[in-house]
Amino acid sequence: AANNLLAALLDNHIYQGNALGIDPKRVLWRRVVDMNDRQLRNIIGGLGKPTDGVIRPDGFDITVASEVMAVFCLAKDLADLKTRLGNMLVAYTFDNQPVFAKDLNAQGAMAALLKDAVKPNLVQTIEGSPAFVHGGPFANIAHGCNSVLATRLAQHLGDYAVTEAGFGADLGAEKFCDIKSRLAGLRPDCAVVVATVRALKYNGGVDKADLGAENVAAVERGLPNLLKHIANLKNVFGLPVVVAINRFVSDSDAELAAVQAACRNAGAEVSLAEVWAKGGEGGEDLARKVVAAIDGGENQFAFAYDENDSIRDKIHAVATKIYGASGVEYSAEAAAEIANLERLGLDKLPVCMAKTQYSLSDNAKLLGRPEGFTIHVRGITVSAGAGFIVVLCGNMMRMPGLPKSPAANRIDVDENGVISGLF
Repeated sequence: AANNLLAALLDNHIYQGNALGIDPKRVLWRRVVDMNDRQLRNIIGGLGKPTDGVIRPDGFDITVASEVMAVFCLAKDLADLKTRLGNMLVAYTFDNQPVFAKDLNAQGAMAALLKDAVKPNLVQTIEGSPAFVHGGPFANIAHGCNSVLATRLAQHLGDYAVTEAGFGADLGAEKFCDIKSRLAGLRPDCAVVVATVRALKYNGGVDKADLGAENVAAVERGLPNLLKHIANLKNVFGLPVVVAINRFVSDSDAELAAVQAACRNAGAEVSLAEVWAKGGEGGEDLARKVVAAIDGGENQFAFAYDENDSIRDKIHAVATKIYGASGVEYSAEAAAEIANLERLGLDKLPVCMAKTQYSLSDNAKLLGRPEGFTIHVRGITVSAGAGFIVVLCGNMMRMPGLPKSPAANRIDVDENGVISGLF
């Protein structure tokens, strides 16, 4: 609602005389909807009668890609939220000057919509353990971390605060360290890498339909992927690492033993997590090993780059250190936007890489631990309110589309209101 309120205020300003001189063809702010719909990626708005608005190119992103979500999750309090909302870059004028949300006086109403939502939401597990579920930016197209407010509150209320960063050490963990921790002044004490035998077999070349069958050789072929994630956290970010193997009923003892041996050889403690089957009891070994890793004093936390580096240097650091790429290529559009951000003085922000979660590269089909590949940067945008630069790599879209066989085609409800086909 806050995102689309800003969109409505912006279009209304243009319609009502456009005192700021906003160029309708250089509006950056897009509407959002919580549905994968490729038809809405690029649209023309304002069609119809003269009173129906100004005709201009427009489009929709998926809600989790909205900068409002990122601002919401990185704000330290309500006042900081309002400031960050006001600092969001929304358009350019006819004479190439930036227009921010505060120029439209939008930040107050947007903050009013979010004043209750910004409070962390306390829930509990079925065993009564407290947890905060608060914020949801995806780690492939955004920074992939819960709110700073929830993390800070958890730190105050418990001896240990456990927080999730989406996807792997190339996406969520990198952004947790280089964006969230940097901007919020956090210092993580330990990193837990969650791995599955099924994912390793997939990275080892096994078709999804065959992941349930024992295949130790495929696990071993997929292990370099896991070892790269471990190396990123240990060698780049300087954190002690514990690997949690999320056990599936189809995992064989031989497959599990292969993973455990590889992790120990890489200098990472490893725990067999059976929380799905045993509840909290199935995670006790993991908890003990995390506490031991924290008490071991091996934490030398560091960032992957200096925020004062150039935009290209920061991108190169993530691409080479974290992904294992040999280099980076830029489209003409991306290169022009880098120059523009340097002109505006917005180049000293951390970078938020938007790429596929299925590969260390920007090509979803390059599994395992690919080497010698190039990261292709096709677009650059700035989230000035959130405080980072979004780098669009490969074919990553901020508005996904439905697959050839959508899950919706398998969902139904019977006459008693019982829903089927969700899982």
